[in-house]
Amino acid sequence: MTYCLALRLHEGLVFLADTRTNAGVDNVSSYRKLHLIQPTPERVFVIESAGSLATTQEVLDRIKRDLGADSNESLATVNHLFEAALYLGRLSREVAAQHREALSEVGADGTATFILGGQVGVEPPDILLVYPEGNYIRASDERPFLQIGESKYGKFMLEMAIQARVDIDTATSIALGSMMSTTRANLSVGPPYDGCVYLNDSFGPIEFRMESDSPLLEKLRDAWERQMHAAVGEIKRISQDDPTIDILVIGQGRRR
Repeated sequence: MTYCLALRLHEGLVFLADTRTNAGVDNVSSYRKLHLIQPTPERVFVIESAGSLATTQEVLDRIKRDLGADSNESLATVNHLFEAALYLGRLSREVAAQHREALSEVGADGTATFILGGQVGVEPPDILLVYPEGNYIRASDERPFLQIGESKYGKFMLEMAIQARVDIDTATSIALGSMMSTTRANLSVGPPYDGCVYLNDSFGPIEFRMESDSPLLEKLRDAWERQMHAAVGEIKRISQDDPTIDILVIGQGRRR
């Protein structure tokens, strides 16, 4: 499985993806799922992928082919980020359709889902989710983050980052916390973690990789555990004598 996320903040964009892929518990590998493409100085694209690894790799190969061939439609020619999303969606559909018959014979699904983010020219940076069907949605102002793959475990932390209006450095640390909580809850997600931070109008994305033994990850893990233990300690003990609380007594059902 996979976990990829992207946040749109006032300062810029944050991307993070795990690298674990598996075809059963005895066939676990690591593949990069975050890809940075900058075909010209005034445009930056970050692509994160979930789903069929084979489809993803062929889509990326086609993107590189179109860039090298000076194609009429490529990431070097689109004028808007949404046009890049439609182009990515079309390539994904074409690849999946090309192999659908063969894959269906073995009960496999060759579809892929993508997060596309970045900036084209003077337009504001943004993040979009590209579906296997080829269409897309844009992150909303109320919920300016996107997730693909195992999204449920780390969603709360991303919501917390948005509600707290944190800066981009703090948001990156919270994104790592979201990733670590997902990794702990699901064995199909794991390190190394690939990330990218993009500041608005900089056209100079910063990439990084976190290995499982990273000292920073250890510090973040310790900090989260300390704060969680402190929060549990502050929770008041629920009194069974409080008449306003409907208490569930194990083995006896619910009583007042």
